[in-house]
Amino acid sequence: KGRYLGKGTLDAVAHVNEEIAEALIGLEADDQRTIDDIMLEVDGTDNKGALGANAILGASLACAKAAAESAELPLYKYVGGANAHLLPTPMMNILNGGVHADNNVDFQEFMIMPVGADSFAEALRWCAEIYHTLKKVLHDAGLGGGVGDEGGFAPNFKTNEEPLEYVTKACEAAGYKPGVDIMFAMDPASTEFYDADKQKYVLAGEGRELTSAEMVDYWEALVNKYPIISIEDGMAEEDWDGWKALTERIGDRVQLVGDDLFVTNSKRLAKGIEMGCANAILIKVNQIGSLTETLEAIEMAKQAGYACVMSHRSGETEDTTIADLSVACNTVQIKTGAPCRSDRVAKYNQLLRIEEELDSAAVYAGMSAFYNIKR
Repeated sequence: KGRYLGKGTLDAVAHVNEEIAEALIGLEADDQRTIDDIMLEVDGTDNKGALGANAILGASLACAKAAAESAELPLYKYVGGANAHLLPTPMMNILNGGVHADNNVDFQEFMIMPVGADSFAEALRWCAEIYHTLKKVLHDAGLGGGVGDEGGFAPNFKTNEEPLEYVTKACEAAGYKPGVDIMFAMDPASTEFYDADKQKYVLAGEGRELTSAEMVDYWEALVNKYPIISIEDGMAEEDWDGWKALTERIGDRVQLVGDDLFVTNSKRLAKGIEMGCANAILIKVNQIGSLTETLEAIEMAKQAGYACVMSHRSGETEDTTIADLSVACNTVQIKTGAPCRSDRVAKYNQLLRIEEELDSAAVYAGMSAFYNIKR
């Protein structure tokens, strides 16, 4: 694997300084679509395998930022125009499991969404208070352990449902009402525990295996018991029939987000829309690899009535572009980790700055973020 165990960036930097620079120098920075199209042509592959999504996206966003600077506009206003005034409802990760944590919990993320807050600043404060209260609640219960990749706590639990009990306790102890002030969200990342050969969902932490139909029953029972408003990757990425069944069963009242299902890919999204799978898509900018393609994926999802959730990655940097894009594109939901670690907090701080700058024009999405379901 070589330097940095294969995680170095010299190749990406070289592509930017050589092939990409040669193709872009002399173009107008505000001609975004042309810039992105030229980079895709230079790459010449379906999956950006030649230059890499990190190199292409870095150049794509750098051009957008340069054009915004030239126009003397903040990035969110340059990309979004006069309509960029909605602050997203955060989907904040406070408990981790699965491949993001070294514990026995099968599901990857347990999150809170402050739908009852009046502003983004208030929403962020509520989440931070619940997060720190959860630490004390877990400590008092003898549940130690570190944190996962995205800053959520990661103790061992008896079952995959028990984390929801502790999230409920933490909300109440912090003075907030689950189901009124705070809704719950989950990302089980079901592909990670799906055995394609057996066609079973293997819940190793509980020592049992479920069929696709039983997994749908499992989620229905859980959303009937807890104020869960969003489930991401509730079924495995190639279990299209399972996704269709889950969407038919609870998709009218629960947001079902496709992440691994769609991988911010317009072809897979088109298939999902046609089949009636999921009702929302996770937008990972560095997965799709250019600003133009990101805007196209968001537009396609919205035209189909799907909600969009702007998202970080489990491995992050201090770059705050996704905060601006969430406002610019009216995604009205953002998922960017726990209120700790500077790479996560940087995004929240940028959203605070945007809300302050917008002043009276700023509107916090809150519960209206869920236009894709009936509540």
